[in-house]
Amino acid sequence: MRAVEFQEYGGPEVLKVVQTDIPEPRPGQVTIDTAYAGVNFADLKARTEGYRVPSLPFRPGLEVSGRIRAVGNGVEGLRPGQEVVALVNSGGYAEVVVAESATVFPLPEGLSLRTAAALPTVLPTAHALLHEVGRLRAGESVLVHGAAGGIGTAAGQLARAAGAGAVYGVVSSLDKAEHALKHGYDEVFTTDTFTDDVRHATGGRGVDLVLDPVGGDTLRRGLDALAVFGRLVSFGNASGAEPWRVGQPELYAQGRAVAGFSILTLAESAPEALRSLAERAFRKVTDGTVDLPVTAEFALSDAAEAHRLMGGRASTGKLLLRTAD
Repeated sequence: MRAVEFQEYGGPEVLKVVQTDIPEPRPGQVTIDTAYAGVNFADLKARTEGYRVPSLPFRPGLEVSGRIRAVGNGVEGLRPGQEVVALVNSGGYAEVVVAESATVFPLPEGLSLRTAAALPTVLPTAHALLHEVGRLRAGESVLVHGAAGGIGTAAGQLARAAGAGAVYGVVSSLDKAEHALKHGYDEVFTTDTFTDDVRHATGGRGVDLVLDPVGGDTLRRGLDALAVFGRLVSFGNASGAEPWRVGQPELYAQGRAVAGFSILTLAESAPEALRSLAERAFRKVTDGTVDLPVTAEFALSDAAEAHRLMGGRASTGKLLLRTAD
């Protein structure tokens, strides 16, 4: 079978198509004939920085859609030929993928394999950020960084559906603002000025909830954008900055709170909680609450081009790889 791997860290050009053996499922696992694989910023961090890379060569890819090829011993509720979506620890950039059965889900009703490939990381993450971790209440205001990306696109729609009083987005450039404004956002600001923009938009009050995948200085400035009793949820460190620590002086005075979330670590530490979260989140697509736009699609052999587009910070929505050329 074909797969995409890198044997050294570097730019998109280190991604190479290789021929390798078709894997067999172990107990508790399934193998999936992949139709589509999602492209995520974590894949780029793996390629450039070794993020979550135990050894080289390494095959990126965290989410796929396709049909079950084979099931291992002890797997229940899944069968060969069944159309599914799956969250995987790595290895999604391949024609056949191994997945733990706990993170494999039947294809949601009414969705194509192409659309569903955008679900496994995006929808559960956005849902958890707003509801399970962020505890959003009707009437509250939300600020979402990366508003034009996959998670940002979903978060804007989910926040609007949950009755948020105002939904603000932050993008790296105004070229992305139009995309975000189509997906639940009232106003969209740029990274350079968002703190002042939030204070202006809210009459100096600040927002109740900030969702931050950037980290570093952006996280610190996000705290400054919070209202009294506001919450900030960190779900990444795209800046690559040294983790910024928050303590009593920043939190106590106005009762602010900071929390964190990672769908990958949740999958490892609490797979049943992930399963319940994913099922709740997927219903938001099947009932029409959320529309997930796939904005670019590449052949598996063109994975480097997908990485170039995402790495150039010009992409919006969700990027996919297809295994059929």
